[in-house]
Amino acid sequence: MRLVDWLDKGASLGPEAPCLTTDGVTTSYGGVRALAGRVAGALAAHGIRPGASVAILSANDPVAFTCVFGISLAGAVWCPINPRNEAAENRELLELFECEALVFQARFSPLVEAIRGDLPRMATLVQLDGDEVADGVLSWEAFLQDAGDRVVDEQPVDDVAMIVGTGGTTGRPKGVVLTTRNLEVMSATTLLSYPFEGRPTYLALAPLTHAAGVLCFPVLSLGGEVVVMRAPDVGVFLEHVQRHRVTHTFLPPTLVYMVLGHERLDATDLTSLQCFWYGAAPMSAARLEEALERIGPMAQLFGQTEAPMMISTLSPAEHRLPDGSVAHARLASAGRPTPLVTVGIMDPAGTLLPTGERGEIVVRGPLVMKGYHRDPEATAVASAHGWHHTGDIGYLDDDGFLFIVDRAKDMVISGGFNVYSTEVEQALLAHPDVQDCAVVGLPDDKWGERVTAVVQPRPGRTVTPDEVVAFVKARIGSVKAPKQVEVWEDLPRSKVGKVLKAQIRSELLAPGPAASAASTG
Repeated sequence: MRLVDWLDKGASLGPEAPCLTTDGVTTSYGGVRALAGRVAGALAAHGIRPGASVAILSANDPVAFTCVFGISLAGAVWCPINPRNEAAENRELLELFECEALVFQARFSPLVEAIRGDLPRMATLVQLDGDEVADGVLSWEAFLQDAGDRVVDEQPVDDVAMIVGTGGTTGRPKGVVLTTRNLEVMSATTLLSYPFEGRPTYLALAPLTHAAGVLCFPVLSLGGEVVVMRAPDVGVFLEHVQRHRVTHTFLPPTLVYMVLGHERLDATDLTSLQCFWYGAAPMSAARLEEALERIGPMAQLFGQTEAPMMISTLSPAEHRLPDGSVAHARLASAGRPTPLVTVGIMDPAGTLLPTGERGEIVVRGPLVMKGYHRDPEATAVASAHGWHHTGDIGYLDDDGFLFIVDRAKDMVISGGFNVYSTEVEQALLAHPDVQDCAVVGLPDDKWGERVTAVVQPRPGRTVTPDEVVAFVKARIGSVKAPKQVEVWEDLPRSKVGKVLKAQIRSELLAPGPAASAASTG
């Protein structure tokens, strides 16, 4: 199925039903489909042929998201560009993806002006909004006028639906090539794995350029409504859940923690929720148990850009035992591998390991990407031994649950022992005064690497390094307890809310004291 087919499936259940809602304005399925058709016609009129790459540079916006379906209808390839990236990174991605057209919001026109001169292939520039348009840029109205009465309904070339950029923190960014089959498997698995009763209402607070965007497709196939938040605001998020009777939503753990800390949470009516997805980073088991009691039906998903979203899942029902009590042992897991993929645990030599042994999590099946765009060497490395390598270390237990113990690059070797940063972080997040944290390894003459923790206190709370060390020792022992603790008011985060450990490590190694820091040996 093409991306536009998910929209068409929903429209077949009633074209007048609400499809996209933002700022109190709702567009029906018929209205979204009609605009998508005009976008496809305008792209064709400007020489965009099937298989060409078209980028969208926008914050959460219903018109920008409608362009995704127009791109699909024209047989072109959707390239989401994160507006929070630095200009140089976005220029590099647009060049890598070989984009021939760019649709962008007016607020990002300075960024576009800064990079467009280096991108001669990108001949069509379309500004979604605003009164002032730079030379060589089409206004939204002028772009749509060029569509005329053309009817475009092209099949995608080579089945490619989208190219998604990976982070460039460890080198040149890569472009993950996802096919219509990859996204079809992802959407089908979503519908198989989680509760959907009636027409869903999905609240999109997280960026539509990432997980929040692709989760829209299965919702739309059921004729559901997508409520789009233009900017992240936890208070507004809670208001929307109550007002729109939201049934499904997705947040990364850092934002779930903010929801749990919001003063209006317990007064908000959350009874409409069927499925509150969390993922994209490890979540504290202690906070998850709190969320089960205070929010309701939590649902985990584990995947990555190269195998989108659905490598393994933990449904709301699986968070509890048959008697309704919390399934404590499962809360630290990533759920069970999904029906349409095969998951294994592999050692560095390419040998699959037995149940209970730790190694790299590998996966194969129709969920896995086609490869990295124009990068056969990276593709070969990622697919060594016939499996996609996730870069995560984990194990499978006797009941088939997958446990992720760390990213391979984040493991700390201290005093000859392997210390998994996520295990230490789980212990830290059980502290009642800790809002968030990160654990990294720093060079140490005695230990080789010393386990170093940076903690962010909850609002209005304080923590001391000695107290934190004692707390962790009591839970996981002195070997894994931090040798150094820093207390920061906030942690650096990526565009999607992930804590940036590389930046934290760099700041800790930089000359001079870290901001708002305290430490102990």
